[in-house]
Amino acid sequence: MGLPMQPRITDISSPSNPVLKALKALDDKRGRREAGLFLAEGLRVCTEALSAGQVPVTLVFTFEAERHPLTQALIRATAEARGTCLRTTPQLMQKLTGKDNAQGVAAAYPIPDVSLARIDRRTAKLWLVAENLKDPGNFGTMLRTCDATGAGGVILLDQSCDPFSVEAVRASMGALFSRQVARATGAEFFQWLRAGEGQLVGAALSDSAIDYRAAAYHAPCFLMMGNEQAGLPADYTARCDAVVKLPMHGTADSLNVAVCAGVLLYHALDRLGDATVI
Repeated sequence: MGLPMQPRITDISSPSNPVLKALKALDDKRGRREAGLFLAEGLRVCTEALSAGQVPVTLVFTFEAERHPLTQALIRATAEARGTCLRTTPQLMQKLTGKDNAQGVAAAYPIPDVSLARIDRRTAKLWLVAENLKDPGNFGTMLRTCDATGAGGVILLDQSCDPFSVEAVRASMGALFSRQVARATGAEFFQWLRAGEGQLVGAALSDSAIDYRAAAYHAPCFLMMGNEQAGLPADYTARCDAVVKLPMHGTADSLNVAVCAGVLLYHALDRLGDATVI
């Protein structure tokens, strides 16, 4: 038997390299849309992606990071999938990621289909729905909490943030590869939801909202969160099966939306117990 073929690795030392510039263009929403790719950073995140069956289209790593066994696994997987492996300097990695303390690994992945049609509500007891969510950091945190609680993922409605922006991917800490993400208008979501089983529980500070601990939760349960500033629109809460609120005992009138989502996810998970999704 012959020796295994060594992966082809291209060294990049110039910031004007066209491949590096194309990767840098993924910082921009238009660049991501045109390329159909998004950028993820960090050895841990890229390793989690590989564990979920996601192989980089392009893998970039520094000389120092190359020696790590997990980086070697990424290099082999990328090469076997006929992807591109690039070795570069810490300075150019910093330029690519825009971080002073850039990690030694980054990779470009295909943007997946985010249509509601690919969501199978039966795969999880809990789901998050976010209406007009603007902060990609909040989205990433919410998706990470979905991973922690076993929730299926996040459905983004209306003019919500781009879930594949650098900030969103960074905040999700790899959950983007293990949870499902969908985008839709409010009208599309309500039509899809009512075409099958599912309880819709909205979080709002309206007078009609009840304490979240007093509500009954049924699987599959969709927890709907509103915009960071305006909250849920009245016509959205009117279409919920239940509307809940978290009691505020201090001077603050509300919680951060990602914190609120975390509290509700864990509480609903506890209340649902061993409930199964039919």
